[in-house]
Amino acid sequence: MTSTDHDTAPADRTAAGTAPAPAAPARRPRRELAAATVGSVVEAYDWTIYGILAPYFAEQLFPGSSPTAKLLAAYLGFALGFLVRPLGSVLIGRLTDTRGRRYGLTLTVSLIAVGSLLLAVVPGYASIGLAAPLLVVAARLVQGLSVGAENPSVAAYVTETAPGRHRYFYSAVSYGGVVLGSALSFIVLSVLLGVFGESGIENGAWRYGFLFGALLGLTALWIRRGAQESAVFTAAAPGADPAPGPDGAPGKPGGTGGTGPAGAKRAKAPSPWPVLRAHLRRLTVVFAITSGATTAFYFVTVDFPSYAEGTGAATKEESSAALLLGMVALLLAMLGGGRVADRFGALPVLRVGFAGLALGTVPLVLAMSSGRVPVQLVPAVLLFLLGLPLAVSNVFAGQLFPPAVRAVAVGLPTAVAISLFGGTFPMLAELLRSAGHNDWVPWWPAITAAAALAASWGVREHPLPGEPHA
Repeated sequence: MTSTDHDTAPADRTAAGTAPAPAAPARRPRRELAAATVGSVVEAYDWTIYGILAPYFAEQLFPGSSPTAKLLAAYLGFALGFLVRPLGSVLIGRLTDTRGRRYGLTLTVSLIAVGSLLLAVVPGYASIGLAAPLLVVAARLVQGLSVGAENPSVAAYVTETAPGRHRYFYSAVSYGGVVLGSALSFIVLSVLLGVFGESGIENGAWRYGFLFGALLGLTALWIRRGAQESAVFTAAAPGADPAPGPDGAPGKPGGTGGTGPAGAKRAKAPSPWPVLRAHLRRLTVVFAITSGATTAFYFVTVDFPSYAEGTGAATKEESSAALLLGMVALLLAMLGGGRVADRFGALPVLRVGFAGLALGTVPLVLAMSSGRVPVQLVPAVLLFLLGLPLAVSNVFAGQLFPPAVRAVAVGLPTAVAISLFGGTFPMLAELLRSAGHNDWVPWWPAITAAAALAASWGVREHPLPGEPHA
């Protein structure tokens, strides 16, 4: 790695006539990328496993007079977790912008692991009554706070630590953790079905899925604690002390030893709101792009098995198996899209993906329903198209905003969009099916993809990798 791959840490800079400052440790972009990616795996696994296990644990944990009512209650818990994501993006995102990227990354993965552990051990409704669904909701709220800040914290960290010529490829790899986590949730479900059967999962084996998520979280926490702080953050933080901390990493701005080089107290970080108000157009673009991506993602990864079963095209087990092929297509599209974006820019890659989703979702799904297209092809095509905008999204959004507000600015519109369009989608789809309108479901992801495509013209292309950027 050449010295131009990363911004030079302030500790490396010397003024004329002064003694050199202590040298900062060499940057390790691959280790930093691993720290970013592993948390995305945990986030996606813990978030997705709830949605796909809901049909199995709803009977034990939720009250209701019918299986449908209990399932709707479980999906309501799914949606409630999304509602607090904007709050998490502001509260934890603000800590990420003031106390450090590493601080935010370790906090988010700790919280989501605690939520999974609570879901694994919560007693059933028959044992503790209404306390059972209340504990489930509490766990989802904790996870919602965490996930609301996880991806924007990763976006800020990767934007600031990735080598200049490979920013979008690193963006794709870090977001690829979401794909791996989602795929892992379906693999775990397949293993549970193979070992315990459907009745065994309904009788309590679903708890192993959440326990596995808690163990993943502990592993990610260990990896992230060994990651270095972003040198860009260290240089930009008010009153930042660039000297290495006790573990060899740069000192944490806003943390212990809160003094600058002259021994003065660290300046209080300014409010992010004036900066955010100055970037309303960019916030709106991030909101629209996230809305289109999250609706398509939850349609394919969470609702598709129920949709395919409702049309008679496949059983839930067959469509769940088809999703594994789709996840491979998604990951390949992201890695390829990142490489292409590093050469030609992010917006062409993003627009091709959303155009394909807007124009192709409904015809492809209708062809599957009529038997003209095999069920295995649908998730593969849709997730391949979705992989193109997802490949660039972390760095694309991160480069729109200055470092001082980067985590909050990326997190707030992202979390609001996911709450409104992703968190409610499984419940909306279930309501449409129960009303006899299963064929209406794919229209919503197609419409939101079209809106995302239109919004992409609201910003100009970022500077190409290697050029200066805010």
